[in-house]
Amino acid sequence: MVVLLSFICPSTEHEDLYIQQAVVFIEDAIQYRSINHRVDASSLRLYRWYYSRICQWGLGLAIAMVLLLAFIERPSSLSVSSDPRHRSASWEPPCGFTEGIEMVCLVIFSLDLAVKSYLIGWEEFRKNKWLICYFVVIFVSIIDWMLSVSMVCNEKLRVRRLLRPFFLLQNSSLMKKTLKCIKRTLPEIASVILLLALHLCLFTMIGMLLFAKTEDPKKNGEWELHFRNLPSSLTSLLVLLTTANNPDVMIPAYSLNRAYSIFFIAFSVIGTYCLMNLLTAIIYNQFRGYLLMSVQTSIIRRRLGIRAAFQVLSCRGAPQAEEESVRVDAVLEVMTRAKMKSYYRAAITAQYAEVGHIDREQFRKIFDHLDKDCIKEHPPLPQYNSPVLQKLQVIFSHYYLTIIGNAVALANVIVVVLNKRCSLVDMEYFTLPSSNCQIINLCFILYYLFEMCVKIFAFSWRGYLSYRNNIFDGFLTVLLLVLQITIFATYRFPYSGFVDPASQHGMSLWEMVRLVNMLIVFRFLRIIPDIKLMALVASTLLDLVKNLRAFAGILVVVYYVFAVFGIWLFEGAIKPPPDMSVLSNTSMENITSNFSMECGTYEQLGYWPNNFDDFAAAIILLYDVMIVNNWQAFIEAYGRYTTEWSKVYFVCWWLTSSVMWVNLFVALILENFIYKWDRSHSCSVTDVERIRYETSVQFIFKEQIQEPTEEELLCQLHQHPHLHLHW
Repeated sequence: MVVLLSFICPSTEHEDLYIQQAVVFIEDAIQYRSINHRVDASSLRLYRWYYSRICQWGLGLAIAMVLLLAFIERPSSLSVSSDPRHRSASWEPPCGFTEGIEMVCLVIFSLDLAVKSYLIGWEEFRKNKWLICYFVVIFVSIIDWMLSVSMVCNEKLRVRRLLRPFFLLQNSSLMKKTLKCIKRTLPEIASVILLLALHLCLFTMIGMLLFAKTEDPKKNGEWELHFRNLPSSLTSLLVLLTTANNPDVMIPAYSLNRAYSIFFIAFSVIGTYCLMNLLTAIIYNQFRGYLLMSVQTSIIRRRLGIRAAFQVLSCRGAPQAEEESVRVDAVLEVMTRAKMKSYYRAAITAQYAEVGHIDREQFRKIFDHLDKDCIKEHPPLPQYNSPVLQKLQVIFSHYYLTIIGNAVALANVIVVVLNKRCSLVDMEYFTLPSSNCQIINLCFILYYLFEMCVKIFAFSWRGYLSYRNNIFDGFLTVLLLVLQITIFATYRFPYSGFVDPASQHGMSLWEMVRLVNMLIVFRFLRIIPDIKLMALVASTLLDLVKNLRAFAGILVVVYYVFAVFGIWLFEGAIKPPPDMSVLSNTSMENITSNFSMECGTYEQLGYWPNNFDDFAAAIILLYDVMIVNNWQAFIEAYGRYTTEWSKVYFVCWWLTSSVMWVNLFVALILENFIYKWDRSHSCSVTDVERIRYETSVQFIFKEQIQEPTEEELLCQLHQHPHLHLHW
């Protein structure tokens, strides 16, 4: 059943209000914002001011400031080293310094909440869980701030530190959608996690029975090191699941009987290679489905904003017309006022420059350009009258010149890497001068300069600089030439005798030549855009920076929360013994009951800088555990110095970061790469860059997205709390 809606169109004296409403609705569509806000003239001015660049930058700065306070607050991270053995006393801010900054930020957040609540209205505020939580977090933070000030900043626990990441979450709609997708994905992967836990427990019990203590002490190596009790057995096999302690965990048993290796191989094959990869597949499949649902919501918001803009403009232009239409001059006026990228405005206004009317479908189609980014067009080649210059232009603009340049760059790298007297990677080769090598380098650099000049001749300055790889190539060529001339001018040519780098003032000859060689190797990256597969991979990595900002933001939140918890639980837990420098592995005796210098332990590996004594050190330790390389050293050490229950913290972090987050990251990399790979089959090398403009998250799922129907859009417009509609 088709439902028809019509606007109650106010009098013509309010025509400017229609334009303002259409402008705001178009801006909402561009940014995928909800249109459920007040639409009177004063509210629209406040709304546009709130979403202005300066206001949003100010709010973002306040969020960054309140998050960065963790590095300055007690325990402060303002010291050169985090190693407690030779860490200098860090600067502690006076009481009231960080508290004053934090209160300013909380006032800004309170104003932000007030403006948002006013713009959407009380009814919408009561339905918005994020804004209600925003109010609660601000209120609790202010109460906790007052307690800190009343206690002269000597409190041991600051609850508001744990709440600060919420300010980052609530300010990003894409981050909130991503978090919602992750939340919905968790039940689907719970079955695999449960199966993984069952697998771990089953092999733990088998291992404890298989490697039980015997009467022969020589055969108790596996029991003593890895299967002494249930917590030790679970930890050993959990770490083996990440391959961090392989093959160390099986060596004591394997040295007695090679058949024992079957137990560990079976555990790794089933757990690491089957269940963990199955988990990746499930996360990829389920999260992609939920992300598609989130993208569908964003598309509906865009279409709804465009439809609302058309509706208010149709009231302005032809309220009595049988078929809804809008005047082109009204559309052009909206495009002039709306905040959008210049190429969007140019692409839209170029389609309808004449005076007339356009219907609803035409109005929708002109905004299809919002789904694409601008393709950078290269300027035309310069025109030369001379036939000789024209032939030279054809030669120097040919793709073969780039291939020859890549071959020359490869030859230069080979000379630098293979010839020790040219590479100067070791000071011992500096006793004899490397004049011949510098002549070779100079010849290569002169060729690079020649290549740059002929390309400028063929493409012109503007054309040459319109290619990013030319900018990269030209900058390094000029820098190499300047450094080479400086070497010859400073140290004369040819070199004679021994040059002691320590006797040189400023940059020594050794340092200059090493810098030249590093730039030569770095310049070889110019080949990436010229190889299709490499260009595709590089383009995918660049797009990840743009499309995964929400994931990076949530990762920051997770790191922040776990770092704060880690400081609360383990600050100062591990302290090195006095006179650590005089101790050795051979003469070491237990100074404390917890200290251990056994091979592979926290102390023997010198992991002292990895601790929870301040926020920055906690972040680095969490990163080390996320990589899962030697993470058993941290689990074992904190288990000895605190309690066995500390392992729960590290396992939770491993599940959150390494299992959940890394798999999500892999899933989106796969989705982005597969999309580009499918589209690149019919593209040449030079066309790979042109498909980058369609690699937003919305465009990746374009084929799976279902466009909303006219009835659905009209139904949502009718439910708008501030637009006056009737049946």
